[in-house]
Parts: sequence; C-alpha cells; structure tokens
Amino acid sequence: MDKPFLVTRAGYTYIPTTKIEESIEWYRQHLGLRLINKFNDRGSQIAVMHYPHKHAIALLLIETSDNKPLEITRNGAAFPILALNCLDIEHTYNFLKNNGVQVGELSSLGQGDARYFYFRDNEGNLLEGAWSIWDPQDEIKETFL
Repeated sequence: MDKPFLVTRAGYTYIPTTKIEESIEWYRQHLGLRLINKFNDRGSQIAVMHYPHKHAIALLLIETSDNKPLEITRNGAAFPILALNCLDIEHTYNFLKNNGVQVGELSSLGQGDARYFYFRDNEGNLLEGAWSIWDPQDEIKETFL
C-alpha cells in the first residue's frame, strides 16, 4: 500500500445531556454500558461509556446547558441518531419497555432479515435497537463477563 488509510473506523459517538449523573445511570441501568472515565473539558463534564463488545466505539455523554435532544428528520418523521446492536432484540425490547423506557413498535424488514425499534433515552435523544442476519459475531470484553 502506497499511502496509509485516511480513516479506519468511527472513534466514538457524542450524546448531549443536561443531567450527566442521571444519564450515566440511565445508560448503565437500561443498556448495560460501563463508565470508564469522567472529566471536565471546556467547562462541562464528559463521561466515557463503554459497550461490552471488544472493538466497540465509546459513547461519550457530553454535559450541556442546551436542552436539545438529538434526532434526525427523515421524510418528515423522526429518525434515530444511533443504532445499537442487540443479540436478542425481543429481550432488549421487552426489558426496556418493562422498565419504563418509551419504546416504539418492534418492526421487521424483508423476510425477518432485520428487526428494529426506536426508543428515547432519559434526555429524549432518539436511539434504535437493531438486529440483523448480517450482524458480525460479537467478541465480549472480559471485564463485562
């Protein structure tokens, strides 16, 4: 190869929050993420959260005084900013629903090759739980086992 790659992967995802401690707890309790580090950066707190997958990017909760939950508008409808892979999507869907999380309908694509649902975190950011037959096999970090 003559030249190095310009980029190799996504590094991390930013999610805004006006209540960082509540958001850290929400992501721990509802999605099983782990707090790896929390620090002050440019006048507000940042929390680095890790997923169980060995090679997953980090989720960074960014404290802000601006209460503007994230979502994309797609053809006039709300669309999520982030899709999270679920090994057992029905289990994840039922867990969130039974724990008071605002979840949308569990939907299928094609012949059931993919399934998904939308849900909102404690600050109203729109996320997606997703599963498909094309998802790679997960390697779980030992610290999560």
